[in-house]
Amino acid sequence: MNRSVCRADSPRTDRLLPHGKSRYCRVDMKSISLLISATVCLAISGSTTTAKESNRDQANSGEVNGFASYRQKAGEFNAVLQLPEFETTSKEVKASIKGAIKQANARLDQIGKLKAREVTFENTIMALDTLLFHADKVANRIYLIKETHPDAEMRKTATRMIKQYQNWKVGLDYREDVYQAIKAFADQEPDLHSEDAKLLKETMRDYRRAGLNLSKSKQSEVEALRKELAGLTTDYDSNITKAEKALHFSKEELAGVPDRFLSNPDIKTGENEYTVMANITWHFMTVMENAKKESTRKRLQIARYNLAKEKNVPLLKKILKLRAQIAAKLGYDSWADYRIEPRMAENAAKAQDFLKRLQDGLQPKFKEELAAFRELKADDTGRSEPTIHMWDWRYYSEQLKSERYSVNTEKLRSYFPYSQVLKGMFEIFESLFGLTIQRVAPPYKWVDNLRLYVVSDSDSGKPMGAFYLDMFPRKGKYNHFAQFGITPGKRLSDGRYQRPVVALICNFPSPQGDDTPSLLSHQQVETLFHEFGHALHSILTEADYKRFSGTSVARDFVEAPSQMLENWVWEKEVLDTFAAHYKDPSKKIPQETLQQMEAAKHATIATWYRRQLAFGLLDLELHDKQPSAQSWKPVATSNEIINDVFLPVPEDTAFVASFGHLTGYDAGYYGYAWADAIAADMNTVFENAENDYFDKEAGRRLRNRIYAPGGSKEPNELVQDFLGRSRSITPFLRSLGIKTEDRN
Repeated sequence: MNRSVCRADSPRTDRLLPHGKSRYCRVDMKSISLLISATVCLAISGSTTTAKESNRDQANSGEVNGFASYRQKAGEFNAVLQLPEFETTSKEVKASIKGAIKQANARLDQIGKLKAREVTFENTIMALDTLLFHADKVANRIYLIKETHPDAEMRKTATRMIKQYQNWKVGLDYREDVYQAIKAFADQEPDLHSEDAKLLKETMRDYRRAGLNLSKSKQSEVEALRKELAGLTTDYDSNITKAEKALHFSKEELAGVPDRFLSNPDIKTGENEYTVMANITWHFMTVMENAKKESTRKRLQIARYNLAKEKNVPLLKKILKLRAQIAAKLGYDSWADYRIEPRMAENAAKAQDFLKRLQDGLQPKFKEELAAFRELKADDTGRSEPTIHMWDWRYYSEQLKSERYSVNTEKLRSYFPYSQVLKGMFEIFESLFGLTIQRVAPPYKWVDNLRLYVVSDSDSGKPMGAFYLDMFPRKGKYNHFAQFGITPGKRLSDGRYQRPVVALICNFPSPQGDDTPSLLSHQQVETLFHEFGHALHSILTEADYKRFSGTSVARDFVEAPSQMLENWVWEKEVLDTFAAHYKDPSKKIPQETLQQMEAAKHATIATWYRRQLAFGLLDLELHDKQPSAQSWKPVATSNEIINDVFLPVPEDTAFVASFGHLTGYDAGYYGYAWADAIAADMNTVFENAENDYFDKEAGRRLRNRIYAPGGSKEPNELVQDFLGRSRSITPFLRSLGIKTEDRN
């Protein structure tokens, strides 16, 4: 299953994913933990209307027919386009998981009964991919309920059933009868090509990585540890989702915070009382970037860094110890080496070296930026040598943009009303990729402002897939920004192609009536383009197998196709197509303002990246080889690295307790910077194209050579095919202001 794909820092805050947690995030077909697409939020926002009642009401109004026409159209292209039917009761949740496991076991039994002379590609390797496709589709829905449903009993039931599914999925690796049938086919050394050959190779690699080459007793030990690990990571994720912290401030304490924020009825909770939720990203970001009082910022930062602390620190110790034990039993030096083996970096040493070189390269600029922040803080406080704390950098980054570059982030929001940005983004990528994006009525709505869109090929009219938009925060909902797969693309046994269904789950500022729409910051616009890139990557897939569908690529490559699309929101010609003042559409962002925005971005880029590198390095360190006698101290270890690479962590806080990337992206956070390097290189295709970011030829090339293949080819092959040359890190280093000779 796929977990969410997301930005590392949405909007440049702790990312997928969800996720996104992306949180995106794909793992091996037989993953250690259940990495399901986290999140179409199944919150019904207080409504007690059942799915069947909702469907009936909409059918009576004629709305349902919109999607039905696309489903029928898909059939003309030998394709299947279906929407999921979400469970609405605990009883249905239990029945769905039990049914999925029962059906999958029956299919596994069929494989396991095969004689050596009977095995074929179709009844072994392909059959395994197919049974996982059907089982994971069910588990995806239940995981969404677990993470986002407003009813506590539903979440509790879903959590319990997901644990059952995790245990089953770990256990299927150790079905000796199935393994022997698949091995019998592999031993024939069949003459397979392209995607078929890759599927066989990676299936056998999965069995090796699960320990099927070990003795029976050691296999059993690994299986038991993996099942225990799967349960603990589920609890860890759930604790983060459930963690809430409300802080109450007076208006004086929130001096500098824009009225747009303070007037929100969910925030203004008294005559002079404002409630800020530390766990809601846009609340946190708005206050940290604008609050003049250091005490306010400090209080909120500490609350944010203590989310889920009491429950997750003990869990994380157990998780890290289990991972180390599993890696050792499988013959790896560390969990990091185990996890990175199938990725582009290949091993932990190479990933760590990449981050360390960036850390060193950014040191001079990072030092300059901190000096600029101290100068601003000195003016504020009257202290000659003030310290820049963790709770200061966002605020003084914004002050630097405003004072030195005349960039007012809050005023820029007026140019980015959500609906206008969404419409403009669709039009850009419709033209670029040869698509048509059409809104249709969802047959079932779990929240009133849910939207559903169908993506079709503009030339042929072929439906390519569908995506939901659930874009504003509410209680119980996943609280970051991510794309999550629901139904993966796959060639079915009857030859038809299952078109994908995904969801974008975001938490943009809610609209405050007709007069004040949802207004996005420029960073949030960048986030929207990023997440929509993941949706396109998923929907435009043509991979034959579920394992390679869309974003199911190497973890340290998966962000690159989306990170590249962030460049579009920095181009004047692109912004002019949709960025206009919501009260006066004739007003566009001036060229000089955009130039200042770019200058401001580069003025603080080292600070932002050093934070990312700190997270990547602590992730690798936590999963590096540990002396057996050493006690596991994830909080002390991670805080020490953040202190060294970035800024001092507030005392007695535990950032890692709510660092959701430690499940799903474990030993993989380095992949964001790694993918940024690839994205910068890929972006040169558009920079050098005749029509720049509107170049249709370059757009079709991206669609056909990166998005369509998904994981059916190795990332280096995909990138080289797209670039027409070997990849280079030089464009990325230059974008960071690191001078270097051209090198690969």
